[in-house]
Amino acid sequence: MMKREPRVKRALMASLLAVLLFCLWNVGLLDPTRLANGARNIALFGRDLFPPDWGVLGTVAHALLETLQIAFAGTVLGFAIALPLSLLASRLLFPAALAAAAKLVLAFIRTVPTLLWAIIFVVAFGLGPAAGTLGVAFYTTGYLGKIFYEAYDAVDAEVLEAVRSVGCSRVQLARYALLPEAANILLAQALFMFEYNVRASAILGFVGAGGIGFYLLGYIQSLRYDRLMTALLATLAVVILIDRLSSWVRSMVLVPVQKRRRARA
Repeated sequence: MMKREPRVKRALMASLLAVLLFCLWNVGLLDPTRLANGARNIALFGRDLFPPDWGVLGTVAHALLETLQIAFAGTVLGFAIALPLSLLASRLLFPAALAAAAKLVLAFIRTVPTLLWAIIFVVAFGLGPAAGTLGVAFYTTGYLGKIFYEAYDAVDAEVLEAVRSVGCSRVQLARYALLPEAANILLAQALFMFEYNVRASAILGFVGAGGIGFYLLGYIQSLRYDRLMTALLATLAVVILIDRLSSWVRSMVLVPVQKRRRARA
C-alpha cells in the first residue's frame, strides 16, 4: 500500500501537468510568435508610460475621491444588508429550509460580479456613481453574507448552550452569543471588503458607473499612457493608504477583543 501511494501521487501530478500544458496551448500561451509579439508590445507600452503627466493629478484626485465614496458607501450598505441575511442563513437560528433559501439568495447575489451589477444599475438608474455604489453594495452583500453565516456556524457550542439554557429567544441568541463571538471575523472581513471594493470601484467607470475608471479608459483609448501612469500611481498610493489604515483599525479593535477573551479564559 505504501509503495502504491507515491505512484498515485506521481500519476496525479503528471495528469495536472498535462491539463495545464493543454490549457496553456489552447489559450495560445505556448505560441512563441505570440509571446515574442506580446513581449515587444509590453516593452513599447512600458516606454510610453514614462514620464507620468502630473498635469492631470487634480482631475485624477477628484475621480479617486469619488471612487472612495463609492467603495465606502457600497461597503456599508452591503454590510447592513448582509448582516440580517446571514442570520437568516444560519442553521443555528432558523429551520433548515429557511436557512437554505437565504443561502441560495446570497449565492445568487455573489455569483454576479461587481462590474455586471454596475451595468444592471446603470441601465436602471443611468450613468453615474449611484449605479456604481449599488453595484458594490450588492456584491458586498453576497460575499459578506456567506462569510458571516459561516462565522456564526463556527461559534463554540458551549457558548450557545449556555445562552440557550436560560431560555433566550432567537434574537437574544444572536445578540448575546453569535454576534459577540463572531465580531472579530465580521469586522476583519468588512475591512477587507472595503479594501477590495476600492480596487473594484476603480474600474466601474469603464461601464459609466463613476470613479477613476472613466479616466483610465479615456487615457487608454486616447493612447495617453503618461496620464494613465499618473492615474495608476495615484490609485496605488490610495490603496496602500487604505491598507495601512485598515491594519491600524484591526490592531486597535481586534487586539483588545482577543485580550478580553484570554482574560476570561
